[in-house]
Amino acid sequence: MYPLEKKQLKLSLEVILIGLIFISFESCHRPEEKEVNLVLADTLVNFQVRPATKWTNFFYRKNGWFGADGIFTMNLNGREHIGASEQDSVFMYFSDTMTGEVKGDTVESFKMINNSYAAISGFQPSNKTIQIKVNSDEIGRPINYFNPTTPNTQPEEYYWLGDGFVNHEDNNSINIFGYRVVDNGEKSWDFEIKGVTLLTIPSGSKAPFVDHSQIDLPLFVDIDSLGKGTFGAGIYVHTEAAGSPDPDGYLYVYGLIDPGKKLVVSRVPPKHVKEISKWRFWDGVDWNINIDKVQPVTDRVSNEVSLTRLKDNRFLLVFQEDGIGQYTAIRIGEHPVGPFGPIQRIWKAPEVDDLPGIIPYNAKAHPALSNDRELLISYNTITMDYFNDILNYPHSYRPRFIWLRIDD
Repeated sequence: MYPLEKKQLKLSLEVILIGLIFISFESCHRPEEKEVNLVLADTLVNFQVRPATKWTNFFYRKNGWFGADGIFTMNLNGREHIGASEQDSVFMYFSDTMTGEVKGDTVESFKMINNSYAAISGFQPSNKTIQIKVNSDEIGRPINYFNPTTPNTQPEEYYWLGDGFVNHEDNNSINIFGYRVVDNGEKSWDFEIKGVTLLTIPSGSKAPFVDHSQIDLPLFVDIDSLGKGTFGAGIYVHTEAAGSPDPDGYLYVYGLIDPGKKLVVSRVPPKHVKEISKWRFWDGVDWNINIDKVQPVTDRVSNEVSLTRLKDNRFLLVFQEDGIGQYTAIRIGEHPVGPFGPIQRIWKAPEVDDLPGIIPYNAKAHPALSNDRELLISYNTITMDYFNDILNYPHSYRPRFIWLRIDD
């Protein structure tokens, strides 16, 4: 090494040494800083997912009801938090329902109806704890429990059921959002949503629920700059009666707008749920009386979602990524309107490799069927040509389940 290089090296080492001494001195003599409250992360860090095999297998059936989608649940006492229904009854309801007798790879006496339900009493799925119910006419043929009968209803319309809740402000009635749907043709997926209604079933009502009522609600969105969609995709009951921590007394009703699977939010006091003048819509800054001012809080979700309060008070949004696809996903939010963190894929549905081309969709959580350790999540499966495929692959159309354990 040349003398000049040695001199430069010595000088550099002296500068570094002086700097380290200064930093050490500053650290030892720095005034005590105030404690900083760290903001919780907007993602899950420590979690595990496993198949909920018992739940999935229970809905593999061959006689009568053998498949359905939709699948929302509510605790009949209206408590919404995780594990609330361990000693209570749960109402699970379905939309499009497949009925008939499965023999091998075909179905006899096949008929699709548009809604059915299950009465559940316990966390362990069995024929003792779950009773699946299908309505029937006077000669035993399967029929719907609910058909649109509102003033805006047109011929041939039927219901696709959205999320629901137990209204403590209305004598614990069951309230379910329903989309009035019409088929434009005989091909799969050729349907159109015409409007939104609210179905109300009085507390204690028994099937076939002939005493239920229906009203039209103008919760259909059609905004040039945003897209088209409806409210009713998911619900969070932020009330003391529902067991929500730090309740604000509102019912949060989520909507889905396409294109982009954008999530929008509305809220209303539960006692005023049937009064559209009492509804407010999140415009990105505040709650607006004008539904056309609504703005999305996130995107790439599904037509059915769920929002669940976690132990650390964050909000867990569960959905199928982009509505239809192989990934069940989540986002974490600070409040019911977000902000929501990035998409986290928690499960790749193994059924996507099954014939004749299985498509998962509309994932959501079921806190009423969950425990303090794990959250039960369902997603539905279907095929592109389901009207024809169901006759050769009868078990392709049914709910599947997973368990999400959160250790954060």
